[in-house]
Amino acid sequence: MCYHHLHARKRYREGVPELPEVEALAAYLRERAVGHTVQRFEVSSFSALKTYEPAPSALAGLPIVSAGRHGKFLDIGIGPEVHLVVHLARAGWLHYRDAFKSPAPLKPGSGPIAIRLRLDDGSGFDLTEAGTQKSLAAYLVRDPATEVPGVARLGPDALAVSRDEFAARLKLRNGQVKGVLVDQEVLAGIGNAYSDEILHVAKMSPFALTQKLTDEQITTLYEAMREVETDAVQRSVGQRAAELKGEKRAGMRVHARTGLPCPVCGDTVREVSFADKSLQYCATCQTGGKPLADRRLSKLVR
Repeated sequence: MCYHHLHARKRYREGVPELPEVEALAAYLRERAVGHTVQRFEVSSFSALKTYEPAPSALAGLPIVSAGRHGKFLDIGIGPEVHLVVHLARAGWLHYRDAFKSPAPLKPGSGPIAIRLRLDDGSGFDLTEAGTQKSLAAYLVRDPATEVPGVARLGPDALAVSRDEFAARLKLRNGQVKGVLVDQEVLAGIGNAYSDEILHVAKMSPFALTQKLTDEQITTLYEAMREVETDAVQRSVGQRAAELKGEKRAGMRVHARTGLPCPVCGDTVREVSFADKSLQYCATCQTGGKPLADRRLSKLVR
């Protein structure tokens, strides 16, 4: 395997789970966990749990009643009024266990495990976070829309907006279309990976300015968003949590494929790097054959 491919796969694993993966996690929990009762809610990383009202101990004996999402936030309904809302951030994940190896409660600082929820049938799930940069956030609240700051700021869901609402939301920000698409206050659910895919399908430069997009371009972008996100949801829902990252990677056209051929035209997929992330695109399909300036490389050259 070439260096570019290895580098791309490493970077891919650091991506934030987006709308399709979170929707698939919710669907899996609806199938596997809803209807079961919480036996114990254990916290290993106290920095991960941002709220303590209601207290974690109050969940014992309550049923799991729902699983859904708000953009990239997972929302698990517990009992008549409690919600466990989770943002997995860059290195977080949900691991469902059909059985746990030990009945002993988690100890504080139990490696990558931040939170464990045990159910009455012996199954349950761990919320984990790899690496040293701890950004995973979990909230026990009664009203996610008002008590979880990130949820309160969300724009409409990317798969729920009409074409006209999409156009109006884009015009809220005068900026490069890539940055506007991933702004959760504009649209909820789209992140770095799927925005690359959407722009590739729309044959649009990530640096195109939203205020200069024509009605036809906005329609093309909207249809690309619907196509990419709907296809990703269809491929993801039904997969076990452990299989979702591989499914996401396998379906990518340009994201995390730097140095590989574009599946549409065969040109080499290029990359623009920033301080903590990068974007991938095809110059032939998206920028009239003109490579975009890599800001990081430009600084090194100077």
